[in-house]
Amino acid sequence: MSESSCQVAAAVIENLRGEILLARRAEHLDQGGLWEFPGGKLEPGETVYQGLQRELQEELGITIRQAHPLIRIPWQYPTQHVLLDVWRVTAYDGEAHGAEGQPIAWVAQGALPQYPFPAANRAIVTAARLPHRYHITPDPGKPQAWPAFLQQLEQTLAGGARLIQLRAKALDEQQYAELAGEVLGRCRRYGAQCLLNAAAETVLALGADGVHLDSGRLRQTSRRPLPEQLWVAASCHTLAELRQAMAIGASFALMSPVKATASHPGVAGIGWEDFATMAEAAAIPLYALGGMEPGDEAEAWQHGGQGIAAIRALWG
Repeated sequence: MSESSCQVAAAVIENLRGEILLARRAEHLDQGGLWEFPGGKLEPGETVYQGLQRELQEELGITIRQAHPLIRIPWQYPTQHVLLDVWRVTAYDGEAHGAEGQPIAWVAQGALPQYPFPAANRAIVTAARLPHRYHITPDPGKPQAWPAFLQQLEQTLAGGARLIQLRAKALDEQQYAELAGEVLGRCRRYGAQCLLNAAAETVLALGADGVHLDSGRLRQTSRRPLPEQLWVAASCHTLAELRQAMAIGASFALMSPVKATASHPGVAGIGWEDFATMAEAAAIPLYALGGMEPGDEAEAWQHGGQGIAAIRALWG
């Protein structure tokens, strides 16, 4: 039997409460009874946006007003290669309903993993739960400098940061754990999640939301270091490192440097086109890091990224 291929447009539709719309597949269909993100196959000559607009009109009775690319997932079925082209829809006209008789549900982002999805949707579930900015803390300095650092953290969280990485390479394990406790407490108060750039054992001991593997720790990791319900992020600079991140089951990755940065003078960034090549090869969400500024999210989206990660530009 010859193999066919098709492109599918799918939507992560978000309401004003931040909930995500799911639809349940009819029982008589392949993978019937599972939940999925609305969408369908593109028709000849359609752009992804046109196909998505048509599918959501037919399935849900809504018209897209605001949307942007989220993630592209190549998926191999036994007799068909499928490219899932997923967009995040943040504004629409009409009241969403199961126009074809299918059950639908608005689901809190944190509850998405509790729903049964087709395997090809797993990376979409991850992308749907992640924000478009990943905030990395600057060096917090010695303990006497921590009050100012924590005050800046409060300002960053008050400004809407919802995904934080505590990066403090100069601290010893005891100091890092002490500071992490303070950071985690503040993140909890603001409903933000915090990943620790530390050993997985430290993450589990402190009850953090996940681990961030720098490229050195990534190369030494042969399997996923944390349970599935916790985040595993990885810093990558090459396609080989990105493949290693996917091999160990990382939730998402960072690719850097995209642009030249002040912290690495003389090191040229890979540029947006090479970033897009990396994103195309990734089966997981990918953030752009290196020289990023607020407002670069749109560029990252257009090149296949989840969004941007930064230290100085997003701090305080």
